[in-house]
Formats: sequence, structure tokens, C-alpha cells
Amino acid sequence: MRPFEFTVVNDADAAIHAHGTSQVGTDTGAINAPAQYLAGGTTLLDLMKLDVMRPTHVIDINAVQDMNEIDAGPEGLRLGALAHMSEVADDAGVRRNFPMVSQALQLAASAQLRNMATLGGNVLQRTRCAYFRDTSYRNCNKRVLGSGCAALDGVNRQHAVLGVSEQCIAAYPGDFAQALIALDAVVEVNGPNGKREIAFTKLHREPGKAPHLETTLEPGELITAFRVPATPFARRSLFLKVRDRESYEFALASVAAALDLDGGTVRETRIALGGVATVPWRARQAEELLKGKALDEKTASAAAEAAFAQARPRRNNAFKIELGKRAVVRALREAAALEI
Repeated sequence: MRPFEFTVVNDADAAIHAHGTSQVGTDTGAINAPAQYLAGGTTLLDLMKLDVMRPTHVIDINAVQDMNEIDAGPEGLRLGALAHMSEVADDAGVRRNFPMVSQALQLAASAQLRNMATLGGNVLQRTRCAYFRDTSYRNCNKRVLGSGCAALDGVNRQHAVLGVSEQCIAAYPGDFAQALIALDAVVEVNGPNGKREIAFTKLHREPGKAPHLETTLEPGELITAFRVPATPFARRSLFLKVRDRESYEFALASVAAALDLDGGTVRETRIALGGVATVPWRARQAEELLKGKALDEKTASAAAEAAFAQARPRRNNAFKIELGKRAVVRALREAAALEI
């Protein structure tokens, strides 16, 4: 690990000010800025040890007040960015009114990591692509833009089939983000230019020609909270995760599914996919296909086909398309069967 300056702060304004004292390049984006915020550290510290991330200034925000709220009220859900994954997953209001949020957090990582990791850091976690995390591979556009993507013709079983480009096919690894994008969450942000809100659908960037820019956060901006509105489909929701083993493993394919039903007819649905895309992925074509129709095996299968219509597989990961389709059908079937 390289030497760095370390600052401890106890309020958001002090954190943002400390960040601003570090020189920031204009094209690094927040993820690769030379100053980084530290909360749980379960991603940042790992990548610093691997020499993938090389911040010159680390700002400890664990003591910042008013950022660990868990409020599951009639207006919806508000979660502070410093709330720990385990605390949110275990909250009775979250489990009752937003079950997919609780399930996504429970199925992520180990109990020890869930006790350490914060929600803000979790949604910003970086890919587990081996070529990104191993600096002996020089051709990774996330680390060095223009160097190429070793995964394109390398071992790419774990990589994405949706949202990919010729510059990057690294899969987004998180679970919680799929629940947030499915439930129309909003991100509250504070930064050098003041406070703002971002629809969660706009937080992450597909790689395109600039894989090193992973989010729409500006350098110095700090996620302070997430808001999830109360919706008719939030309670009839679930998170399904398919992986190589049942514990402590990232998704090969996952589905966050939510339904608002009128009898057997779909009034509204949300479908988000994980493990198969470069960013948290809303399957909007699948959602539109189901609206106003009876949910049965035929329509669920049609929705699954629509969800993966734009998939672009590589040599080792084509199986994710069929796996993902089956996961969509299963998730919709299980969500429809929920008693609420």
C-alpha cells in the first residue's frame, strides 16, 4: 500500500472541505479521484492493498452525524449512507414493507462484511473483474484508459452480457443496487457545489468509451442518503440470487422483481437484473411487455426474452443469457405467489 494522508472528520461539510484540499484531475471522475472517502472500507482498502486504487488522501467519514438513519415510514424508506448493511437488512419495517431491500442485503457478502460495510460504499463498489484487480495485466481500460480490455478475449465467465462495449465488459458486482433501481430510489448527494438529488437510474454509467468513469458523481461529492418511495409494488417484491455456491459469492445472475397485481393481471411491475450487466440494470422492455397482461408462464417467458434481447455474450459467458431468463421467470412466479 502506498503512503497517503489520513483525515478524520465529524460532519459532511468538513468531509467535503477536506476533499477539496486535494488536487483533483479533471477527467478522473469521483471513483478515481486522488481523494477518497472511507466508511466501512471493505472495497477501498482491498483495492488500495492491490495497488489498483492509489489515493493520496483518505478521509474517514464514520463519525459524520445524521447519515445512519433507517426510517421505514408511510411516505417510504429513507436510509442514511452510513447505515450498515446488516442493520438495514434486519430492520422490521424494511423487511415488512420493502422485502427485496432486506433480501438483497442479506444475500450479499458474509455476516462480518455486512456488519462493516455501509450502504453508500456498497452501491459504489467496483467490479471483481480479475483483469481490473490484478495490476500485472496492463490492458484494463478501467485502470488505464486506452490500454484495452483483457477480458474481451480472456477468461470472461463472470463478465457482463448487457450494457457492454468494446472497451469494457466488467460486470457490476452489487446486489443492493438492483433493489434500489427496481424501486425507483433517489440518491441524496452533498458536494462542493451544494446538495442535489439523483435518480438512482442515473447514478451509474455504462462503460461506453470511458470505462474509468463509473458514476455521475463529481469529485468531492458524498452520498448522504437513499430514498425509496412507497409504491403499490414495494411489498410484493423479492430478490433472487443465483450463484456458484450459496454463501459469500457474487451473483452469476440475480433478479429484483416487484409486482402490483389486480387479481392475476399486472398493473405495474419492476424488474432489475444483476450479475449480467455492467451497471445495475432495469429491464424496461420486459416491464412494459407485462403491463396489463395476466402473469402466467407464457407472459413471464416473453418478459424474460425481452430482458435479454440486447445481450452481447463472449466466449465463456453466453450461459448467463439462459440462466438469466430462467431467473426472471422464477422471480416473477415467486413474487406473484407472495401473500401480502
